[in-house]
Amino acid sequence: MLTPYAGERIDTASLSAFIARSYERAGWTHETVDTGAVIATGEAARKENAAAIVALFSAQSGRFVCATAGHHLESLLAAHGSGAVSLSRSPATPLVLNIDIGGGTTKLAVCRDGVVEETAALDVGARVVSWDDAGRIRTVTRAGARLAARAGVAVRPGEAIDEAARATLASAVADVALALAEGRSPATEHWLTAPIATRGPFSALVFSGGVGEYVNGNETKGFGDLGLQVGATIRDRMRGRNVSPAVESIRATCIGASQYTVQVSGDTLFITDPSLLPLRDLAAVAVHPERADASAIARSVRAGIARLDRVGGAFAVAVRWSHGPAYPALRELATGIRDGAAASTPAGRPLVVVVDADVAGVVGQMLRDELAIGAPVICVDQIRLSDLDFIDVGAVIPGRAVVPVVVKSLVFSAG
Repeated sequence: MLTPYAGERIDTASLSAFIARSYERAGWTHETVDTGAVIATGEAARKENAAAIVALFSAQSGRFVCATAGHHLESLLAAHGSGAVSLSRSPATPLVLNIDIGGGTTKLAVCRDGVVEETAALDVGARVVSWDDAGRIRTVTRAGARLAARAGVAVRPGEAIDEAARATLASAVADVALALAEGRSPATEHWLTAPIATRGPFSALVFSGGVGEYVNGNETKGFGDLGLQVGATIRDRMRGRNVSPAVESIRATCIGASQYTVQVSGDTLFITDPSLLPLRDLAAVAVHPERADASAIARSVRAGIARLDRVGGAFAVAVRWSHGPAYPALRELATGIRDGAAASTPAGRPLVVVVDADVAGVVGQMLRDELAIGAPVICVDQIRLSDLDFIDVGAVIPGRAVVPVVVKSLVFSAG
């Protein structure tokens, strides 16, 4: 369904009614749902009441992973959900570009050998101009007005929009969305993030998002916007190119969540201030150091935080460590974590570190005592996390010196 709006604000009352109807039709109650995920993306994430939407879903549906996805995280989610990441693991298609075209934005992800290397977003989408059943224009976004002015098309709310104008605007949207795939770089004004550096050529292209439904041949109906025309334009321009059908198009974000809980004992914990617990919905910033080098680790931490749009947000540095327990190596690790996370850890918020090796106590002590970081430290080990995992760290269980750690992994369909 189209996202309901009341003027410029998302209509949370309509969303609440929709959730209630969905539970009723499924024969479920809120109590019968154990876990799930809510991601506010694209235009919805821009709106002033996006936080209210997340809170609405969380309150109605229980212990869900709730997040407002920035451009980089949404690009990452789309690349996984569309199948582009899996496709890039094939020797035949090692470099894949995922192009996720929604209503207000286009998300780009460069996938190489099963890893998302770069993500970015463009300020174009199918609903930069929308109209009612009579063909009169309802809304024109800033991006839509800019594209229309460049194309010499008049678009004014309340006035009619003819087929020729729609075709011209659809071509303008496609020009921007396809620029990278065609070896060009969109103009600076179209980027919502830093531009993608990789120019290809790409061994395969995957289209997802609402417009991806048309490109992949899953939808033929119009919804009062440019989606149908943009999809047709892309299909024509991509003939002869290696376009792989998406596993999921409009549902290329998470389609489910799994949850498991482990109890971490005092032997694998380092906590400077237990009163800070519990902590909820910490996004795992996955770091896989190739060598014990503080500068490289710091760069990796900073890149991971930016990749998941977690600057100033709640996150845990999730380290896969294969360089042993020797003091010099762990000192490099601790220094890299400190330097990489410092600028993104607001005052008073703890630095949370999760390591898959049995080194939490040593790393925690180094961070507190030797490196004297200003933030409280929570360090847990023997848990392996990846990007798209979220964790809850519960309060210390009295008399047992253990804490419950809940790992919530966003799961994508393989087909």
